[in-house]
Amino acid sequence: MQNQAAALKATVLVIDDSPDSLALISSLLKDRYRVKVANNGATGLQIALGDPPPDLILLDVMMGETDGFEVCGQLKGNPATAGIPVIFLTAKSDVADEEKGLSLGAADYITKPVSPPILMARVATQLQLKASSDFLKSKADFLESEVAKRTGELVAAQDTTILAMSMLAETRDMDTGNHIRRTQNYVKALAERLRDHPRFAGQLDKASIAMLFKSAPLHDIGKVGIPDRILLKPGRLTADEFAIMKTHTTIGYEAIVQAEQALGSPAEYLRVAKEIALSHQEKWDGSGYPKGLAGDAIPLSARLMAVADVYDALISTRVYKLGLPHDQAVQVIFQGRAAHFDPDMVDAFIEIQDEFAAIAARFTDDESQLQQKMEYMAQAIAEDA
Repeated sequence: MQNQAAALKATVLVIDDSPDSLALISSLLKDRYRVKVANNGATGLQIALGDPPPDLILLDVMMGETDGFEVCGQLKGNPATAGIPVIFLTAKSDVADEEKGLSLGAADYITKPVSPPILMARVATQLQLKASSDFLKSKADFLESEVAKRTGELVAAQDTTILAMSMLAETRDMDTGNHIRRTQNYVKALAERLRDHPRFAGQLDKASIAMLFKSAPLHDIGKVGIPDRILLKPGRLTADEFAIMKTHTTIGYEAIVQAEQALGSPAEYLRVAKEIALSHQEKWDGSGYPKGLAGDAIPLSARLMAVADVYDALISTRVYKLGLPHDQAVQVIFQGRAAHFDPDMVDAFIEIQDEFAAIAARFTDDESQLQQKMEYMAQAIAEDA
């Protein structure tokens, strides 16, 4: 019990170069507090930096090599000791000295000769204030950690939702996996390039780019609703088949709307996903689908995805076509400037085309995937027939 009581006592560090002062102050404090002493500023600073640190420091001004004002300045200038309250205990009684001590961050200023009741009362007051401050800081740190934890759980839930929906798309189209990874990285690279462009200032900050990267994989989610005989057809689609294929934009949009309704409230990350799913086939000149939007009426997210999606379609080998070399794909994108694509986005794409090529190389399709795709297509078409 005695050791437990001692552990609960606050620790007071007394820094004074006078042995008589150290003895006097220690005798006054020892019954109520744990007392540590230092007979010079350097030793006092070393003790203050120890573990655990003192709860309060009583500091003389007039000492040898390092006076109390300098010691206080060093204590308050170090984040490790800045929170320890300092009470000057000194024979310097001028108002200017007291003002200087308080301006350095001291909590109080007591002049010698010491009045024991006043000293004890002021020490108790500062320790109570420090205990309250420590409690509030601990509470704030706990709340901050809880907010961070909840935020992490929310982000994980968002990521899980998108991953689950993306995996659903992959079950229908085996090309989707690497296409998703490539296109979301293209979108991120293009958005980062445009971040400081005057037209997009304020729209493409770090958080919005992260949201684009997260939402991009859902751009083709609507293809889960397209029949295999059309989705997996190894050749050119008829006009009627293409009309059905184009509905993947609205199917995807409506699927995300239903997911959002199931969550019970609007979600920012799904708002972006809805934009991309519905509008990534729109064209700058208004000739795209499903709504025939033109120019800036097309959501920014969808315009970014249009460049990424078409570039990837051009360079990718499919069972019905060979992929174009990078340079030819770049030329096709450039020819679509101000017709298919936002012209400023095409200019940015041209500037970072090597980055697109590097992303494509990092997430390349291999021959075994293509062969597996062909076998899957043949089986699916036979079953559908």
